[in-house]
Amino acid sequence: MELGFETIGNATLICHDHTPVLVTDPWTTGGAFFGSWGLSHAIPEEQLSAIHESKYVWISHGHPDHFSPASLESLRDKQILLSDHVGGLIREGLTARGFKVSVLKDAVWVPLSQRIRVLSIADYYQDSLLLVDVDGKLIVNLNDTMDHGWGGFVKRIIREYKTSFMLHLSGFGDTDMINLYREDGAFITPRAAKKHPVGRSMANWARQWGTRYTVPFSSMHIYQRADSVWADRYTTRLADYPVGWDAKEAELLPAFIRYDLQRDCMSELKPAANLRGPIASEEFGDNWSEPMEAQDRSTITKYFKSFAHLGDFLDFIRVRMGGTEHLVEFRSEHFKRGLTFDTPRGSFMTAVKNEVFDDLLNGNYMKVTLHGKFGATPLYPDFTLYVTKFGDNGQAKSADELDRYFASYRKRFPLGYWRHRVEQRLITAIRNAVTEDGPLFRAGARTYHWLKRTR
Repeated sequence: MELGFETIGNATLICHDHTPVLVTDPWTTGGAFFGSWGLSHAIPEEQLSAIHESKYVWISHGHPDHFSPASLESLRDKQILLSDHVGGLIREGLTARGFKVSVLKDAVWVPLSQRIRVLSIADYYQDSLLLVDVDGKLIVNLNDTMDHGWGGFVKRIIREYKTSFMLHLSGFGDTDMINLYREDGAFITPRAAKKHPVGRSMANWARQWGTRYTVPFSSMHIYQRADSVWADRYTTRLADYPVGWDAKEAELLPAFIRYDLQRDCMSELKPAANLRGPIASEEFGDNWSEPMEAQDRSTITKYFKSFAHLGDFLDFIRVRMGGTEHLVEFRSEHFKRGLTFDTPRGSFMTAVKNEVFDDLLNGNYMKVTLHGKFGATPLYPDFTLYVTKFGDNGQAKSADELDRYFASYRKRFPLGYWRHRVEQRLITAIRNAVTEDGPLFRAGARTYHWLKRTR
């Protein structure tokens, strides 16, 4: 392709200017989240070659369906581009492994070729976005992130372009921990089970951001572990994305495409679907009968006690593996709220020691039981954000570290940051106060989407 881009894999964008110049989040081989996820479709040879020929590789964040160590091994000669995150965990890890790494300063255009330039923004949820200008056409790669304060800045840029493409996470909502149970043992049916029309939510995004085209992105996976394949019923298929689309001012494109910007024409890529049977957890180093070892107890306690915020949110965490269990107490009595993790030892201890606990949550084979009263989104924000995003990825665990962490991101988009924080508190309060999908909930959702479009 002379000038244009392709979308393939899970969240892989390939940009061309005479030759392949840039590839984003290349997950080309292996599984993700301790083997729980596999790619929903094979990557055709032509696109695979373009990935390997690209000069630059941009990685949005640390989730293994975006930052795939196995896939990066074949890209060692490339220049790795990262957003400017507090903590710098990915930068340090890649540099130590001998990769060539450059950190992009926030909100600054950087030329990669004669007709391609990029602008990145690091999000304080430890994700990041990339704007790609290809000869005056704009690609907005939001992957898994949402507007956490930088939205106004990005919208102003989008308005400068006649032709723009939005790439963002879409789907029913299985890309998070959904293996949740009540204290009485009842499974908590996830919102993804309702299978609200994906096209409708994508149309809201198109109206909110003002892009001309939308491409489904960042949700092309299947569950492949024998202990997580149950969750495959909640994944989004290619046929699900158009259902409910109603944005007359925008156009929904297929998920896998080749867009020739020189000729202004699109062709659909039709990769073969991956149909993998359930793979035993032992293939990924997990034996559910393996008991806890003596040194595991102190390691687990030290890990969870390192997050200062957990003591304000939970009374205890219980970990059960292979017929053994360990209790981490945040108070000595009056246990009212806690979590129990039923888990295989191998991946759990790997996640704790390497500070990648989100990989366990998103894998959806570990069972999480809720004890006591929780809100409509049980693990958000108090567990998932403070442990996996701010803590593991951002290395901000103590109260002082968290203050410095938030201050660093707040300086980048001050007004937007504070508006987002207030907005999230209001949304959480409303979700906890009204019935999900009831009349008040739907009215609030319509108002929210209207307000987002007017900014």
